[in-house]
Amino acid sequence: MSATKSQEASSSASPCSYHVFLSFRGDDTRKTFIDHLYTAMDQAGFRTFRDNDGIEKGEDIKSELKKVIRESRISIIVFSKNYASSTWCLEELVMILKCRTLGHVVLPVFYDVDPSEVRKQIGSLEEAFTRHEEKLRSEMGELAKEKLKDKVGTWRAALREVVDLAGMNLWSVVFVPKI
Repeated sequence: MSATKSQEASSSASPCSYHVFLSFRGDDTRKTFIDHLYTAMDQAGFRTFRDNDGIEKGEDIKSELKKVIRESRISIIVFSKNYASSTWCLEELVMILKCRTLGHVVLPVFYDVDPSEVRKQIGSLEEAFTRHEEKLRSEMGELAKEKLKDKVGTWRAALREVVDLAGMNLWSVVFVPKI
């Protein structure tokens, strides 16, 4: 964590380092929706973790992400067409849901993907899981089929769990100009 963010976190009365942790697939949303959301939250005074903004060079990314998620009050998960194509995103999702049992608030946002696609894991999600299974099978070999089944099963269960939470479907948001 940078010195400025570390000082902010320690001077705050809150034990949390961040108000919000953003989980998203960068290729789909980074230069559009996420940049706007991050800027809006920053301007509203929310300390928001995006990507590895607060992770110092040389640190173990996975353990640092776990720490940042635990030290955040809320996670906003922005599901997009290619969210499930990233094993990092899926691992973050599992970490986020583990923290939910500790009072961590989880808000799913469906950006250019219907929640039913995520729940049923069809379309681009189905394709992503097929690629993950093929890649893991080739890396792990036939002996690790159970481990592979558990890993992919955990990701699939996490997606089904988070879809059942109240969230926002940006497909259904309609902007009507005021007259």
